[in-house]
Amino acid sequence: MQIFWTRGYQGTSLPDLLEATDLSRGSLYAAFGDKHGIFLLALDRYIVEALKRLDEELAAGQTAMAGLKACMDGYVARTAGAAGKRGCLVVATAMELAAHDDEVSSRIAYFFGAMETRFVKALKRAQQEGDLNKNLSPAATAHVLVCFLEGLRVVRKTGTKPDRAKDAVQALISSLAG
Repeated sequence: MQIFWTRGYQGTSLPDLLEATDLSRGSLYAAFGDKHGIFLLALDRYIVEALKRLDEELAAGQTAMAGLKACMDGYVARTAGAAGKRGCLVVATAMELAAHDDEVSSRIAYFFGAMETRFVKALKRAQQEGDLNKNLSPAATAHVLVCFLEGLRVVRKTGTKPDRAKDAVQALISSLAG
């Protein structure tokens, strides 16, 4: 996963995979089939880990809005430093492969859909708690959150200052308040 995340699918060679896995060519092909097969498993692992982290962050606060804030703060933190420059494997993969690889495209769609589903649940709870504007659609707002957070990861790769990202999160949270 790390090698694909760092170099991208096209930028990862068979020798890179052999070195990263400590497998021989024959063992690699026997275990994973081919480069595409190992990549799909790596992407699946990344998605599972990312959704687990999202669940943990959303559950971090005593209120749904506090959990949403923790989630957004987590995204800001992950956009800092060398990790921020590397970016998100899902976003990079979407840009590199999703338009012409149906297996990748379905995984990316699943990930973004799963994010939205989790955000809808949190936003509905925030409305019940009186912390989210009752006039907002949780489904539409969840979509905005996915676009905002994944876009934030892309923009931060360019070296935008972390304070701007923190300010953007605060502005979004304030605009959602009930």
